[in-house]
Amino acid sequence: MVDALNAWWAQQLVLCDWAFAPDPLSITAEAASARLADLGVNDRGELGWQLLGAMGSGGSGVDAGHLLDGLELIALAGAAGWLSPSCARRWTQRLAEEITAHYADLDAWLTALRQARSAQGWVRGDDGFCEACEALSVLEHEGDGITWERLEEWLAVHDEKLPLWPDGPGERVWRLRAGFAPVLEVPGSVIDWADLEGWLAEAWQIRGRDDLIRALLWLGAQGDRQGWDLDATRLLSLNDAERRQWRDGLENTERDYGRVLLGFVDQGEPLEWAAWDWLRLIDLAWSGACLGWLDADEAEQFALHGGDLIVRRYSDWSALARAYQRGRSLFEGRNRLTALGSDWRLLMQSPVSPWRTPLQGLLAPASIEASRQFIRDWRRDPHHWVLALSAVREPEVATRQGPGSTPLAVRREDAREYLRETLDLHAEEGVQALARYWLPAQAHHLNQLAADAVHGALPPAVTSFGHPDPEALANRDALRQASRYAATIQMAEKYAFYLQMAFDSEAFDSEGLNVLSEALRSSLCRFYPDARRLLEAWASWEALLPEDSQPSLVDEIRWHLDDPGSEFHWLDWQAVAWQEPGPRPSLAHFTAMSLVGPLNSAAWSLPHAESERECVAIREWVDGHYDLHSADELIDFLNTLLEAGDRQEYQINYAPYTLNAGRLASEISTLESGDCSEEERHHLLRLKRVRDNEDGCNDTDMTAWDISQAVDLAIAGRQLGWLGASDFISLLERAHDLAAAHYGGWEEFARGLYTGFSFFMGETPEREAFLAGFRQALVAWLTAAPPLAGPWASLDYPGARPSHWAPVHIDTLPGDTHALH
Repeated sequence: MVDALNAWWAQQLVLCDWAFAPDPLSITAEAASARLADLGVNDRGELGWQLLGAMGSGGSGVDAGHLLDGLELIALAGAAGWLSPSCARRWTQRLAEEITAHYADLDAWLTALRQARSAQGWVRGDDGFCEACEALSVLEHEGDGITWERLEEWLAVHDEKLPLWPDGPGERVWRLRAGFAPVLEVPGSVIDWADLEGWLAEAWQIRGRDDLIRALLWLGAQGDRQGWDLDATRLLSLNDAERRQWRDGLENTERDYGRVLLGFVDQGEPLEWAAWDWLRLIDLAWSGACLGWLDADEAEQFALHGGDLIVRRYSDWSALARAYQRGRSLFEGRNRLTALGSDWRLLMQSPVSPWRTPLQGLLAPASIEASRQFIRDWRRDPHHWVLALSAVREPEVATRQGPGSTPLAVRREDAREYLRETLDLHAEEGVQALARYWLPAQAHHLNQLAADAVHGALPPAVTSFGHPDPEALANRDALRQASRYAATIQMAEKYAFYLQMAFDSEAFDSEGLNVLSEALRSSLCRFYPDARRLLEAWASWEALLPEDSQPSLVDEIRWHLDDPGSEFHWLDWQAVAWQEPGPRPSLAHFTAMSLVGPLNSAAWSLPHAESERECVAIREWVDGHYDLHSADELIDFLNTLLEAGDRQEYQINYAPYTLNAGRLASEISTLESGDCSEEERHHLLRLKRVRDNEDGCNDTDMTAWDISQAVDLAIAGRQLGWLGASDFISLLERAHDLAAAHYGGWEEFARGLYTGFSFFMGETPEREAFLAGFRQALVAWLTAAPPLAGPWASLDYPGARPSHWAPVHIDTLPGDTHALH
């Protein structure tokens, strides 16, 4: 039995200078490919555009010449192997339906073709079109030819709506790629995209599978939109003059971009363009399928991820196209919105457009869910947590998602310089040195301040040493705004950045860094159940604790909070078991370490044995200040400080003078009348302080001075390896008990520390400046203004009753016992 559609199709090809053959696909593949090239159709992507154009654009009507062109292109593509026979047949049937719908019979059809030929200069080979029309008439009315009426009857019987575009549950995602070129069939192949490898290398610097995957993940998570979004957010807060100043400050290569963005702002255009990234993600996924760098399922899953993000953001195709056009405008530096209608006309209006299906509902829920798992699998390893956190400070880091890569030499050297110059971290110290940057006690301190601030339980602003700067005090009081959020992220994000620099330096053991990455993930999963909670906490603490000379990251953090593609929303939030990158001290041990006070910077974590490089400087300090050269000497001196110390020297050598003013005056006069040695000079200065009761030295217990020195030296001894962990903890506990026995609170301890500092200070012209600085430091430690000056304000004094409010979360140190008020 004659196949009516094939026979009619073969008959129409006579009009294209084809010799009649019952099978329209009977010409050789080589001849078909050559003919396609002659017609300017070099790949299947261009073929898709040609077929889409053959059907017209809806309201503009149909063109008989284009319809005939479509019939020929289908036959050529089918013969060349570009279209499967079933796909070619579906397109032929759809064209036949369009032709019979617009032309009543063969004569009307041929008349329309002659008109098209005349209007468009349409010439097919020689000028034998009339002969071809006559030949077609003969075929239709003689022999096995198919008449117009018979074709219409056949079409009426076969009236089912056959999909012209890939229509499987996952395949439908490729309709989103139509803005670049319609996808006619899957899987992708090299025939879909001519010169693809060269284009990828030139336009994207993509030269293989790993490069491609990194680009796909970057487009989904960040792309070009992040920088544009942040610029737009900041421009909205500026006046007209400030906006122009921003534009004028751009590099020459960015001026056109700035002009377009300001135009959008001034015109009230929606400042949204994520489609630019997400549609390109789908396009690149297709390129991977075409080159075989991705298997068909991988390519489809990546594309579905882009589609998932798109259908969350856009309600329909029009909104999607306009958003893409805005992004293209920013990228190219010229407003392409004026060309929106012409650029997207075929897709928006053609009766056979792959976009005829509503955007919402295009993707099957099961396909979307599978793609979500697929994307999470790519970011399942803990290093992606490090990348995500680091990329907030340095967006370039986001390009390293996916397969591991070797950093460029310049990147490696920049990382090493940063570690060396900024952190004083060196490769020979090993991975274990990174523990010094994990500061769980700092998080405890901040959480406690926030909880106390909510309940109005922060320490008074006035101390016996003065009052803090009003701005610092206001910053402290504002911490109440973060009381709902665990503060670990405030230090953990910096730790992650340091960890990424260590990865980039390639100077540390990679396996050791991976262990720390897993510990970081474990810790953050413990305190934050999901990305939203973590980012909200981070934004809150970042706003309250800005870094000096560093721009705030709040806008960047909130961008990640709002963007559904941000890597944070696609991390693995399932911790294997809770572990941390560094030891978490008990509350009692943290309290004991805090007895060092302003003699040194606050100790936010337990010390550990340092590298030889670090030990050189520590030994110089211990030697220069205390003349100690070994572990035995250090331990003996620590015992002396805790058992007697400088306080005993005062009691023996100076306290008796307070009972005999005459003897004191005589001793001072004698020393002043002669030449004094350095030791005698120090003695004279202290006698005068006793005489004047300077800083209350005769009335104040100066044990705090010895305790602070002991804790400071014990920390140094632990760093030098002169004290083992158990010996260090034992010394902390002794200091803790001694402080509890001598004072009732931090204010009393501070007075004892200050008096000891003042009394035993050697002769120096900077004495008053040193004392003033120490007083101000004590004010900061006592009031937590600024909040990170020191932790006294958040800690119960050794031996004192609990007096702080419990935070609402578990981000606190072990051993914490709070009394709820």
